[in-house]
Amino acid sequence: MPSLSAVTGWSMAGIAAIGAAVAGDLPSQLPNAGTPAPQMPAEDDMGRPKPLELPKDVEAKLAGIDKAKVDFLKSGVTGRYVEKDALFARIRTGKPEEISAYIDAMQALHAQVEFKAGRDVAAIPLDTRSPWFNAWKARRPNSMDPKRDVGPIELTRYVGGWGGGFATFAGAPVAMTPEDLKAGKVDVAIVGAPLDMGSGWRNAIDGPRAMRMTGGAGGNDMYSMINPNAALKIVDYGDIAIDQNSTERSVDHVRAMVAEIARTGAIPIVIGGDHSLEYPNVAAAADVHGKGNVGVIHFDSHYDIGRGRVHLLDHGQPVYRVINEGHVRASDYIQVGLRARGPDLETFGWMRNKGMRYHTMVEVEKWGWDKVMARALKEARGSTKKLWISFDVDVLDPAFMPGTGTPVPGGLTMREAQPIMRNLCAENDIAGIDIVEVAPYLDTSYKTALNSNFLLNACLAGIAMRKKGLKPGYLNPVSVDHGLDSYYGKKN
Repeated sequence: MPSLSAVTGWSMAGIAAIGAAVAGDLPSQLPNAGTPAPQMPAEDDMGRPKPLELPKDVEAKLAGIDKAKVDFLKSGVTGRYVEKDALFARIRTGKPEEISAYIDAMQALHAQVEFKAGRDVAAIPLDTRSPWFNAWKARRPNSMDPKRDVGPIELTRYVGGWGGGFATFAGAPVAMTPEDLKAGKVDVAIVGAPLDMGSGWRNAIDGPRAMRMTGGAGGNDMYSMINPNAALKIVDYGDIAIDQNSTERSVDHVRAMVAEIARTGAIPIVIGGDHSLEYPNVAAAADVHGKGNVGVIHFDSHYDIGRGRVHLLDHGQPVYRVINEGHVRASDYIQVGLRARGPDLETFGWMRNKGMRYHTMVEVEKWGWDKVMARALKEARGSTKKLWISFDVDVLDPAFMPGTGTPVPGGLTMREAQPIMRNLCAENDIAGIDIVEVAPYLDTSYKTALNSNFLLNACLAGIAMRKKGLKPGYLNPVSVDHGLDSYYGKKN
């Protein structure tokens, strides 16, 4: 997702500094996923204003200005509102009364920007007297439903053909409970999470619906000649309940539901919804498999380690929150496809100091996809037992993925993305996958949902390849070559 600096034009330092005033009030412990994150470590608060050194001629012009105003300039907080060169030019050309009024205006603005106890609301209040406070996520008891045998439920009406019955992810049967997953010995449970509060451009709420209604996720993968629906036990686990008025309330329940799937031994594949979901998804994987046992490979055109914002979680901050809370070591976070306006040099430095592995499109341009992905795949098999794949569809070029909230030109093609996902899933013990930021109403065609489903099929094919013991990169000889001659030389 894009940094706030890319949207507003403010510096990253300025944005982070705005949150510095409230950071000290945050609790140091995290009782659950929806509460404020732990206090930001000092080394992560790169936005704290740095003292501003005034040139001698500028200092001379300020000789008659009130000392408190000059100290305000020297504090460096003015960098939030005006670049220093513009500030110096204004002082050099201004009259004393104009300079004084200019500083007054910035001081007044500064007083409005930062949090002030007694004036500003520190938390969004909820009406705890509501008799429906938790109804949105309360599970209906099984005893209220007709009695049935546990296990997946087939919802198709017809033996063959396309459509009929009820639309599901990959045309799979449905499951409603962990008992269904266990009884069916389910390999993969695909679940929708239509969270739509964490991004600026709305419509990720329709991602799960569009992917269920559009083909491409089920059926044969020609590269391996494996039909994941036949090789794996796949189910649609429905949608996770979301409070569309609150990302903070929603992520607790998402985390619990993803962990519920993982504890049965099934691989959760979460269809979003916006990229705020990466936080509860990865936290859930760490809950089940243990902190430090899960690595993440994060496909995105944006770096998503925003911090110091007013809201502690949105689609531009999940990576930082996962790392800050210790669910995944920074050195086990691998980012692929970065090419948006951020990170800036300071943030790249922070990422390096933390030990994060990032692979930008600049690196791809220099070395090519084969070398870059060989490096990323090696890193993904590093020091962890399990791998979570978080795939923001805006890592793809908008030509292939127009229906997403923050598209960035110059991205992956489908021919690049499909083998990457297939090989990742074939080569690693997958903790889970999320495919997020599908916003179909921003697409005048149906290619966004179609291409997202083909990526899902590549993931399922890779998981099936691993189950069958096939090596990553395996290509079925029948689909590789018609076999009527030896045009390519001796057959392997």
